[in-house]
Amino acid sequence: MRLSLADALSKRPLPATERWPEGVWDTDVFAHGSVSVILFTPRGTDYQSSHRQDELYIVFKGRGVLLIEGTRYPFVTGDVLFVAANKVHRFEEFSEDLTTGAVFWGPQDGEAT
Repeated sequence: MRLSLADALSKRPLPATERWPEGVWDTDVFAHGSVSVILFTPRGTDYQSSHRQDELYIVFKGRGVLLIEGTRYPFVTGDVLFVAANKVHRFEEFSEDLTTGAVFWGPQDGEAT
């Protein structure tokens, strides 16, 4: 199977919601078993907080800071960022062109370490 960044980009943004007033900038790309992939491109403010599965962000374009449980992780294009399940996190100080792939996998509440 092939996943296309261009195809995913063409499907966004979705209409604004109360939680995402600038529009919903995530797009479902793929799902199989416990694995799911979304394209996540926040605009304005990132309102997310935590997820029940472990997560990898692949930074296709942009720069900024990923805040995880109060610790700041600066990133640039090409970086891969890991967030363990149930950790409060969000992007801050990110560029207007931030484009990431987010891969979720494994059991609810994360894999054992």
